[in-house]
Amino acid sequence: MKKTNTKEVKDVEQVSRRAAQRTVVKTKRKQAFYDTIAGYLFIGPMLVLTTVLVIIPIVLSGIISFSDWNFIAGIGGLEFVGFRNYVQLFQDEAFHRSLANNVYMIAVVPIAMFIALVLAVLINKATYFKTFFKVIYFMPFISSFVAIALLWRVLYHPSSGPINNFLRAVGIENPPMWLADPSYALISVMIIMVWTSLGFSLVIYMAGLQSIPKDLYEAADVDGASLLRQFFRITIPLLSPTTFFLLITGIVGSFKVFDLIMVLTGGGPAGSTSVIVFYLYEVAFISLNSGYASAMGIILLLLILLITLVQWVGQKKWVNY
Repeated sequence: MKKTNTKEVKDVEQVSRRAAQRTVVKTKRKQAFYDTIAGYLFIGPMLVLTTVLVIIPIVLSGIISFSDWNFIAGIGGLEFVGFRNYVQLFQDEAFHRSLANNVYMIAVVPIAMFIALVLAVLINKATYFKTFFKVIYFMPFISSFVAIALLWRVLYHPSSGPINNFLRAVGIENPPMWLADPSYALISVMIIMVWTSLGFSLVIYMAGLQSIPKDLYEAADVDGASLLRQFFRITIPLLSPTTFFLLITGIVGSFKVFDLIMVLTGGGPAGSTSVIVFYLYEVAFISLNSGYASAMGIILLLLILLITLVQWVGQKKWVNY
């Protein structure tokens, strides 16, 4: 009789244990479901905006790129022409010149990053006025590009600009015409781009420097490593993820420059400062050739994707996480 009761008690305990386990599993499933719903609610607004403002326009642009269309004529004026727009792009000298200018502008990225890294190290070593210097260097990045362009137009003025007046004062009789000279116009724009992007790279590098453990520098000091050796052996390797981030965002940003060119030079003189985005604007909204402009936009998208892919594959050899 006692054995029977003991067995019944064990059976009841097993049933209760299983029921408790089922309850725990159900609770976990409900919690996971609620967490998933909460996650989708958080990313929902961004997902909707990205779909409406980025993904759908890219798809529509890809479709329009195979057509000869003027958006003023409406959908009824849409005429598919196959790959004619893409073939025409490879024969368009203005597009080739704009692409070449964009490639030259990539040089802005490493120059600005190098200057920003040196300044970040110097400011990080300083004891006073760190915040002041960060604000001063960051101001051009958050300033209006229209105001910046107007300011530099005055500075670059061939006859009465402060830059040429200074060059004449130090003995240069015929200083460059800067924005008025096709040989110097693109270089002038690149100088402004370096100046405006310096603050962003500086702040990002300073954040990266503050995440490097000070113990490494103290150990290097004990081992007798010089400051230059510490910079190349500790600072640069540990800042490689930051450098990779700035490299990708900087190159993508160099392909998207538009407002500075629009206000400063209007693509001139003689197309020497025209870039792909500016030429796309001219074709789409001045020449009203939406199909050709869409083909240009798709080529630009593929070019940026290719460059980013090459960087992403190459970073495995030099980025230390």
